[in-house]
Amino acid sequence: MEKDILSEKKDDWGKKNLITDFKQGFKKGLPIAFGYVPVAFAFGLMAVKGGIPVWIAILISMTNLTSAGQFAGVGLIMAQATLIEITLTTFVINIRYMLMSLALAQKIVEKMPRLQRSIMAFGITDETFVVASLEDKEITFPFMMGLITGPYFGWALGTAMGAILTTFLPVAVQNSMGIALYAMFIALIIPAAKKSKAVLIVIFVAIAISSAFRWLPLLNQLSQGWVIILATVIASAVGALYFPRAEDKV
Repeated sequence: MEKDILSEKKDDWGKKNLITDFKQGFKKGLPIAFGYVPVAFAFGLMAVKGGIPVWIAILISMTNLTSAGQFAGVGLIMAQATLIEITLTTFVINIRYMLMSLALAQKIVEKMPRLQRSIMAFGITDETFVVASLEDKEITFPFMMGLITGPYFGWALGTAMGAILTTFLPVAVQNSMGIALYAMFIALIIPAAKKSKAVLIVIFVAIAISSAFRWLPLLNQLSQGWVIILATVIASAVGALYFPRAEDKV
């Protein structure tokens, strides 16, 4: 009888811990969710404006959580790029998530089922990775689910808002929102460039490569997808070669 009571108390305690972990993760993910909404709004606007049906734009955001990859992928779709170009471009842009997953794998609780690991990996973004990696304890599945839930629905909701409202906005407003999208990307890179000389140089290398393939004879024959791939790989290689992390230096 006593064993049964202890077992019940242990189960109740375990359930309370699961709920507590989820709430903690959800609370920490809310700021990320609010930040995702305007970016996702811009994505939904761009996708629908480019000819992609509203429901497909929303479906893309519900099956992906990769802002840069989605923008690049949809841009290539609208440019009628080949499947190999779209595949390689999104792979190069999103390969960082593989490294993030490997890093977080060192912090999760032992013997976590593979299915739970896979679900966690789906929700890893730059922001959720930073929050999770700063935890001073082992990362549980409920905590990660709480952390991911807000950003996931924030991204999907923002996309839906942008995609649906675009159909009602005047053409002039749609065009102005397109300009705002480029301004948003500039606003993302300027602060990082001010803080880091390495980031600034990598940005200029990427711009130089893209400009060369845009304006120089012969080079401008290459499709947009391959230009993005080459610019990303070369600029990243320059950054890794000339600006290695301090702890990696021999």
